[in-house]
This record gives sequence, structure tokens and C-alpha cells, in this order.
Amino acid sequence: MKARWRLRALLAVQVVSRTGNVATTIAVPFVVLARGGSASDVGVAAFAATVPIVLGGAFGGVLVERFGSVRSSVVSDLASAVTLLAIPVLAWTVGLPSWALLVLVFLGGLFDTPGESGRRVLLPGLADEAAVPLERAVGHFEASVRFSVLLGAPAAGLLVGVVGALPALVVTACVFGTAALLGAVVLREPLRAPADPGAQAAPAPSGTPTSGYWRDLGAGLRFCVHDPLFRLVIALVLVTNLLDAARSSALLPLYADRVLGGAQSLGLVSGTFGGAAFIGSLVFSSVAHRVPRRTTFVVCFVLAGGPSLVAPAFGLGLPWLLAASAVSGLAAGALNPILGAVELERIPAPMRARVFGLLSAGSWAGIPLGGLSGGVVADAIGVSATFGVVAVVYTVVTLTPLLGGSWRLMERRPAPHGFAGLLPSR
Repeated sequence: MKARWRLRALLAVQVVSRTGNVATTIAVPFVVLARGGSASDVGVAAFAATVPIVLGGAFGGVLVERFGSVRSSVVSDLASAVTLLAIPVLAWTVGLPSWALLVLVFLGGLFDTPGESGRRVLLPGLADEAAVPLERAVGHFEASVRFSVLLGAPAAGLLVGVVGALPALVVTACVFGTAALLGAVVLREPLRAPADPGAQAAPAPSGTPTSGYWRDLGAGLRFCVHDPLFRLVIALVLVTNLLDAARSSALLPLYADRVLGGAQSLGLVSGTFGGAAFIGSLVFSSVAHRVPRRTTFVVCFVLAGGPSLVAPAFGLGLPWLLAASAVSGLAAGALNPILGAVELERIPAPMRARVFGLLSAGSWAGIPLGGLSGGVVADAIGVSATFGVVAVVYTVVTLTPLLGGSWRLMERRPAPHGFAGLLPSR
């Protein structure tokens, strides 16, 4: 019973922390717009918020191995709380220049990926102690991520609409503070390391957590580069995350501001997507072992992007966007559990944190450019036209796993164990 409680505690901290992340993505664009910012300014703010996520993933994984997973989670949430709280405090006192806003947004995101990696590292051991099948634990972990969108997006949209963007950031900072406090009180490292049959499938390169920072980082990078499937998945997810960032960080806030009536509508759309993805993750985790991975992955990936992009491309209203977001969310709920299952078969346990961070950095490297380019292109050709371009590119790219080759390595293999973070931002 105590072991299951520790696993539930991990999921609870993940929900609270990710709720803060979701609320931040809703509130920050409206801080920029309230200061008279343009679509390009929203894109610049999105760029500043996402570059540190990539940097933190690339260089933070080895630090997580040294610093500890629990401490990494707590410090990450505490840093987010402090930097977010500084934004309204400065704005209400000495003033908040645009450069200071960008710096604080950057610092707030710098520890996000290491904190996330730390929680992911804890999952296999805690699942093993609780006698919970790892596939089910992965599904529940991903469902918790989706649940945070269901909670955070509507709440943040309502807060921004009722009290304003800056007070909404104060509440968001308190959410991160709660996640840090909760993590410090309830999170615990697993009492024993789980068995690692996945390490048999892919020998671990040399390098241990005590062999030197750059040596460990290099060993993790070589592992990522030499795996034939990971190279393809990183390329695919990099492009789709770029497009998703353009959609969520710039295009949807602009569309909500100009067409849907403000932040409340944005919160409803994002919350609908998150709620549907939450349901999709739970449902898929119960049937995942019965379906072919690659075909299911392609079908769900196409649906995850298409409907939610086509509706605003045609300038449709809120009911249409809510319906499209529900369809896309249900499909998106299958994506991360599939990739998580593939990864848990290929990542050696001693390298989890550094490989998680590097894979996240590679697959998320397009996100900063996506947020920036979404705002710039929207200024040039209009928001709806930009949605149309993104929809076409997204559909073409997500069909590529059907070409075969190393993509066939996605299919099921025996004795999986481990867990990773090479996941689409959706």
C-alpha cells in the first residue's frame, strides 16, 4: 500500500507542476498583448519561453543524475515560482521593461526539462515497487500530463479574463510553489532499482555518473545518434513540435484575441484538447498491447494535428474549434504512450536521465522557432492562412512512418523496461 502511495504522490506532483506550465503558456501571451504587443512580439515571448526548455534538456540530464531526481523536481518548480512572481511584482513597482520580461520568462523555463526528467526517472522504480505494470504506469503518467492541461488551461483563461494577466501569473507562481512544497514532502527515490531487460537490447556506452560531466553527456549523445529509430523519431517530432508551438504559443492566442473573444475561449479550446487527450491516454493504455504500433501512431498523429488546425484555417467559430480540439485530443492521447513504450525497450537504466534530456532537447529543438515564426508569419499573411499552411505541412510529415525502413523498429519487442522523454509537445 505504501509503495502505491509513493507512485500516486509522483503523479500528483506531476499534475500540479504541469498545471503551472500550462497556465504560464496561457497567461504570458496576454501579458504581452496587454502591453500593446504585436503578433511578432507574442512570437518573441514564445521563443524566450521555449529556448531554455531545449537548453535545460540538453545539459540538465547529467546534473539530474548527480543532484537527484527528487531535488531536481523541487528546485525546478521553485525556480519557476520565483521567476513568474517577479514579473507582476516588477510591473507593479519599479516597472517591467520588455527585455526584463523576456529574461524572466527565459529563466522560468530553464529548469523545466530537468525537473520533468527527474520525475520520469522515478517512474519505473516506483511502478516496480508498487507491482504496477510499467505500461500502465506510463499510461497513467501521460494521462496526468493531459489532465494538467484540462485543469490549467480553462482556469488560466478564466483568471486572465476576470482579473487580468499579471494577477493570473501570481496565482500560477503559487501553483509552482505548491508543486515544490508537495514534491519536497511526498516524493521519495525508489527503495531499489528495477530490473532492466531493456539494457540487453541496447548496450550502454561507457560513462557513469561519476566519470565526468562532459564524458557522461557525450556517452548519452552517442547513444541517441547511433540508434536508427531514435534518429527518425527525433526528426519527425522536431518538425511537429515546431508546428505545434506555432499553433499553441502564437496562433491560437492571436486567433482567440481576434476571433473568439479573448483568453476564456483560448482556455476552453486548450482545456477541451487536454481533457480529450486525458481520456485518450487512459483508454489507449488499456488496449495498447493489442494494436500495431506504427499504423496506430500514424493515424493518431494525423488526427492529432489535422482537425484542430483546419477549423481555424477556415475561420470557424468557437463551437467548431471545441469539436475539432476534442477529436484531435482523443487521437493525441495515444502518441506519448506509444513512444514511451518504444523507448522503454531501448534505453539502458544507468543512462536514463541524460538520454531523456538529450532526446527531449532534440525533439523540442524546433519549439522556440515555431513560436517565433508563427507570430511573424501571421503578421505577414494572416492568422487563418498560417493555420492552413501548418495543417498541410503537419499532415505530410506525420505520414512518413508509413515509408518503412527503420520505422519498423517501432513494433513490439520482448521484455521492455525503462522510460524516456522523447515525446511530442502535444
